[in-house]
Amino acid sequence: MEMNRPGMDDARREELRAALVRMHASMVQRIAHRYAHRGEPVEDLAQVAYVGLVNAINRFDPERGGQFFVYAYPMVLGEVRRYFRDRTWGIRVSRRIQELRPRLQVATQRFLQVHGRSPTPGELAAVLGVTAEEITDALLAWESYRPLSLDRTGGDDPDASPLAERLGTEDAALQHVVDGEALHALLARLPKRERTIVLLRFFGNKTQSQIAQELGISQMHVSRLLSKTLRHLREQMYGP
Repeated sequence: MEMNRPGMDDARREELRAALVRMHASMVQRIAHRYAHRGEPVEDLAQVAYVGLVNAINRFDPERGGQFFVYAYPMVLGEVRRYFRDRTWGIRVSRRIQELRPRLQVATQRFLQVHGRSPTPGELAAVLGVTAEEITDALLAWESYRPLSLDRTGGDDPDASPLAERLGTEDAALQHVVDGEALHALLARLPKRERTIVLLRFFGNKTQSQIAQELGISQMHVSRLLSKTLRHLREQMYGP
């Protein structure tokens, strides 16, 4: 891609931009549908996502290397998340509390996976490096996120069933589709040894000891490489 090449004709630049938008339209639509259950029209979310895609096209520098999809995905996703952060709160909530909400969700899910129970506000505060008061404010603000009426149909069809009759019908696997595509691209860019360790651990169901024996290194070395690689993948997909 040569969008920013000096001297490029404006018509040619617009032609390439339009081609890239068409090529990644499916990504935009999947991200829009991923967040549609929050009550915003899919068409509006798609428009927001397209803004992120165009920004990614304008800013992408092919001379730095890397795949455009890997570069564009977090920018498109971030644009949609900013839309919800800035536009979809039922009452006025401070920016810091708005930004703490998604971190709180992630920390709660991880704590539950590790400990098998929900964390206390104090435990969340320690994990996120904030005060217990901020955690309490964020939990209360959670309820301020735009409420939806259970009588809402969610479409233009007057005969459509209300939301109350469709709760629990969302395909839980849908939200993993885009993440899976991004992860596949990131895995392909890993060094061979790190990629092999991740594939053996999570797709081959092998223990760290078995991986160490297969690769001829220590189990501790496998553990360090695995932790470093997973941290790198998380940062590439979701940011630091």
